[in-house]
Amino acid sequence: MTTIRVVLIEDDLRVARVNRDLLEADPEVHVVGTAVSSAEGEQLVRNLRPDLVLLDVYLPDGTGLELLKTWRARGELFEVVMVTAAGDVGAVREALSHGVLDYLIKPFDRARLEGALARYRLRRAHAQNHFDQQQLDRYLGVAGSAPLPRGVDPHTLERVAQLLRMDGTGLSADDVGARIGLSRPTAWRYLEHLVSAGRAELDYQYGAGRPSKRYKATPKD
Repeated sequence: MTTIRVVLIEDDLRVARVNRDLLEADPEVHVVGTAVSSAEGEQLVRNLRPDLVLLDVYLPDGTGLELLKTWRARGELFEVVMVTAAGDVGAVREALSHGVLDYLIKPFDRARLEGALARYRLRRAHAQNHFDQQQLDRYLGVAGSAPLPRGVDPHTLERVAQLLRMDGTGLSADDVGARIGLSRPTAWRYLEHLVSAGRAELDYQYGAGRPSKRYKATPKD
């Protein structure tokens, strides 16, 4: 088992504890350090050399975007998942332009965080040009991998996955719900599970207001 070493940078200690618990529910994840400020986060990153950083946008002594730009300019290779309570379009665009792995809007649940971890594993495996059987089982969703969460029906899941494959352009939870006959929250739960299993990708479309979430089937699904 390959451990994912994570640094959390979050100024709200209650939120940091929740996020740490969510992360370490994954047996491959180890949170090696938690920081409450930009300066402390920079020091932890230099000392601990993590694989992944969960980074809040707004910090008491600066912004996560400033830290992100500093790390990229310095050539740091660890992945970054940005976290914010605000769906600010400008912040999302700037973070994505600097190569963040994913962008989570609070409050997010375990399934959405698992989607970000699945993206990390895919990117790491691609960089290493190597997949072992356990990774393939997880990403392809074959029999013998982890059981489905409660409330996720395998037949409905395959209908959602097939719809994404047939569409190819990206669908929202509203689109999927309308086409299959599911409520929006139920469709969202199935889509997020496909993301966490590496079978779907989440993209953002920008316009007036908050970014719109669009889901696409991954090339291998």
